[in-house]
Amino acid sequence: IMEENTATMQTLVIAHAAFGHNHFFKNNYLFKQWTDANGILDYLEFARGYVMKCEERYGEAAVERLLDAAHALMSHGVHRYPRKRHTDLRNEEAKERERREHEERIFNDLWRTLPAKETTKQDPTAQERRRALLQLPQENILYFFEKTAPRLQPWQREILRIVRQISQYFYPQSQTKVMNEGCATYVHYRIMNRLHEKGLLTDGSMVEFLRSHTNVVFQPNFDDPRYSGINPYALGFAMMQDIERICTEPTAEDQQWFPGIAGSADPMAVLRDVWANYRDESFILQFLSPRLIRQLGLFHVLDDANEPNLRVEAIHDERGYRKIQRALARQYDVAWTAPDIQVVDVNLVGDRRLILHHRALNRILLDERNARLVLQHLADLWGYDVLLKEVDPATDAILKEHAASPRPGILQLEVG
Repeated sequence: IMEENTATMQTLVIAHAAFGHNHFFKNNYLFKQWTDANGILDYLEFARGYVMKCEERYGEAAVERLLDAAHALMSHGVHRYPRKRHTDLRNEEAKERERREHEERIFNDLWRTLPAKETTKQDPTAQERRRALLQLPQENILYFFEKTAPRLQPWQREILRIVRQISQYFYPQSQTKVMNEGCATYVHYRIMNRLHEKGLLTDGSMVEFLRSHTNVVFQPNFDDPRYSGINPYALGFAMMQDIERICTEPTAEDQQWFPGIAGSADPMAVLRDVWANYRDESFILQFLSPRLIRQLGLFHVLDDANEPNLRVEAIHDERGYRKIQRALARQYDVAWTAPDIQVVDVNLVGDRRLILHHRALNRILLDERNARLVLQHLADLWGYDVLLKEVDPATDAILKEHAASPRPGILQLEVG
């Protein structure tokens, strides 16, 4: 809601965000599992205050470089499987205070003068024991660094924790873009049309609304210069409307594909169930209809690294519907879109070199430039050499290796 908005646009924003998005946030299972709407504002206030204190004490440049490195790894700062424990401002402040007091109690400047112990090559049993103690492999890289990085100072660990907690809070957003925007767009469209039907919205206001709505759900064709992928607003809204049609005016094809909801005559009950119990990948796999595939003109292009040319694998016909459904759903599956990178080993009493594996699904390798930049941030945070191996999940064959060493003076690390 903005001061310069017209009354029509204010109404649209309220219908879209206050009713549509809020309903989705409140009822979808992912947001129930991972988010705490009552605690996030207090936590963000604590985080803001803590970062500002660090800037005053250690300098803006030092904090900025740390945040740059943490944000580069933000998508790898998420626990994907265990149930999230809600954050509490009082507990967060107490934990931060306890960390600082503990560091002050155990500090002894003489420790850094002790000679390093000679290390010997460890046997496989010791290596497995070490990995077990460090809970390796670990996919939450920021969590591992917060707890294990040998040279980070306490304030740096706390900032990593802040970035990790915020990343965890927004984790459901990455899995529900189509559904979230589709729900909000469908809700605002119904509300605005209902207001017009009841005479509470003038024809001029309705035209203003329809212009804005049409721009939001516009989907350029694949050969249009403006095309940059599938518009989540357009796809989500079209699927919500299609579910309503299947419930109220099903065809014989709909009866065959969706026997559970076709002709149910209660589209809102079906939509409420969908909004509560699905994410983008499962939603598309379950509810993308052949009619909508034809209407949108969807087709599947296969990009196989072992073939010199692209190949049209499926089009919108009887043989292609399921393939298109699966291919489109896969584009929204975090297991396929986010690279699977895990910390697999490190010897904290030896050379401290950190080893990570990227499990390259379908042998798809990381972008060389991005991998190099992110790995440099990772090495700066770790404080020692880092090695990333890209491996084939099927054979464990090493496809490629990337290495990085920390840049001196980039982060204010402890001497170690």
